[in-house]
Amino acid sequence: MSDATFYNPHKLSSHLEQLEAIEKASLRLVVQAILDYREYAKDIFSAESDLVADIGEDITREALDRLGMSRIDRRLFGKVDYKRARYLFLPEYAVRQALFVDSKAEKVSGENTATLQTSQFSLKVRQLRNQKEIEEQGKLPCVLAVGNDLYITTTIFVKYNYEEEDSGKTLKSIRVTALPNGFLQERYNPTPHDGIWLAGRNAPTRGEEFRVRLKFASLQQKAQWRVQTIYVDNEEFEWQN
Repeated sequence: MSDATFYNPHKLSSHLEQLEAIEKASLRLVVQAILDYREYAKDIFSAESDLVADIGEDITREALDRLGMSRIDRRLFGKVDYKRARYLFLPEYAVRQALFVDSKAEKVSGENTATLQTSQFSLKVRQLRNQKEIEEQGKLPCVLAVGNDLYITTTIFVKYNYEEEDSGKTLKSIRVTALPNGFLQERYNPTPHDGIWLAGRNAPTRGEEFRVRLKFASLQQKAQWRVQTIYVDNEEFEWQN
């Protein structure tokens, strides 16, 4: 394709509704892949003895590969389980996208949050910790340059929630979440008093890398559609707008 057909992703910083539409379309793709694969996911969780994080990563990769998507022959780097450079076609334009999909697995008791590293997102973390205002920049760029091309970065998280029973691990639900691109900072985390975060499970005194917890309920208050929950034993799924 000629470069003239592609939208410059830097322009999305001033066209936020277009950016929201890109992230919503990307979330729909990942949700559909996981939804189609959920019965297999349940069986895999029950049968496998690997670490739950590894199980979740394998399930996500298999689900997305099974569904398929457009791809660009470019290698992406980063601490995210599934990375794909791809074309995203919308009615009025096309854009190159760096799609990052990370997987996490945790007991049901921790289903309301997800612990993230700054390498996995492009937002600034503005929050209060120990009654002090902090600001920590995400290390993923809003727009990724690969070779001579520019890619809008999109991060999706898939959280597998399970219970441990005598018979093994039972997968109960899967939460699929679209984390806003850093261009959307003022919509989702404008100040330390208005955000989507909880303090992460890291100890600065021991030199541990900064982490933060995404609070799903807070993100849903900003945009309900950004958090979708798939209940494994419920055949019906209703997209939340």
